Amino acid sequence: MSKSIAVMGIGRFGKKVAVGLSELGVDVMAVDGNREILESISNVVTYAIQADLTNADAIKGLGLEGMDAVVVAMGEDMTASIMCIMVAKEVGVPYVIAKAAEERRGIILKKVGADKVIFPEEETGLKVARLLASDNFVELFDIDDNLCILEMRPKKEWVGKNMIDLDLRGKYGINVVAVKDENEKRSFIDPHRPIEDDTYLLVVAEKSDLDKLK
Repeated sequence: MSKSIAVMGIGRFGKKVAVGLSELGVDVMAVDGNREILESISNVVTYAIQADLTNADAIKGLGLEGMDAVVVAMGEDMTASIMCIMVAKEVGVPYVIAKAAEERRGIILKKVGADKVIFPEEETGLKVARLLASDNFVELFDIDDNLCILEMRPKKEWVGKNMIDLDLRGKYGINVVAVKDENEKRSFIDPHRPIEDDTYLLVVAEKSDLDKLK
């Protein structure tokens, strides 16, 4: 059975979330006060509903009690964010995620009932900073608040050594889950095979350990 998730506020962030969830097979209710914005994704989501998200009665009329989760995607409009969170929790939505523009607003959204607060601009900035800070990092994907998957080139001192010699888990706290080179992708890791210049490593790591890899 498919999950049902409501995305409240279809700005740039909310639209990406709504479209992404739909592509993953989730039933998405997209809600915004702007009809033109809703029309731009109406053929992608399950429902596209126009509503005043600062009005509690309008929000209650959406039928959120049937949702598995609600994403409150308005970072700047605190009135609408607070109203959506409070109504969603009042009608029994089990999980509410809210976007916040900065930490102080995030604290407020947590106090009114949000189960998780995210800071997209801050998280994107940190990701870019990590990639720029190292010549070895190629791409970084967040798994949760603590873990990430990192695609990286080998450090110069790793080239010519194998996984046993390097002991990356012991020295850096990372787990290499796959390797690839310019010609092929391999999910099997031969611990005796030396790493070459064109080897790319797919690594699971705690974010606190990333500084060790720079």
